[in-house]
Amino acid sequence: MIKENIQSTQTGSAPDLQRKAAMALLAQATAPEIAALWAGWGDKPDVETLRGPETGLVMLRGRIGGGGAPFNLGEATVTRATVRLGNGAVGHAYALGRHREKVRLAAVFDALWQQPECRDAVERAVLAPIADRLERDRTSKRAETAATKVDFFTMVRGDD
Repeated sequence: MIKENIQSTQTGSAPDLQRKAAMALLAQATAPEIAALWAGWGDKPDVETLRGPETGLVMLRGRIGGGGAPFNLGEATVTRATVRLGNGAVGHAYALGRHREKVRLAAVFDALWQQPECRDAVERAVLAPIADRLERDRTSKRAETAATKVDFFTMVRGDD
């Protein structure tokens, strides 16, 4: 499931890329969605908060045309958290916005995903539903956009 979300143009080891894809899905989850997934998680581990959740700002940088000189585009609100499970596994999460509990739970799922015995369960019960919802949203957006498409037909006229 996660392997499908890894782009072939990225560099790094396969586990790192798989974790990056998993963390990207967790960051895109909605707060109610991730709370519901946690409520449905069977064997909840003991969770100790190491850092956060805390909210701050990051500077967004841009480049015109992708190759121009960088410039400061603006700031974005980001929340981060780090947790440690009862067995010592540490998870991290960052997400745009101020949803502290969402980010804390994302860090918990990150720590669970890093454990080989829990990885399949996290991918099946947490990441797959998030990926499915994101794909449904993309499909719906494509359909909305296609409905507003205008085809312009230009007829060549003879010389006057």
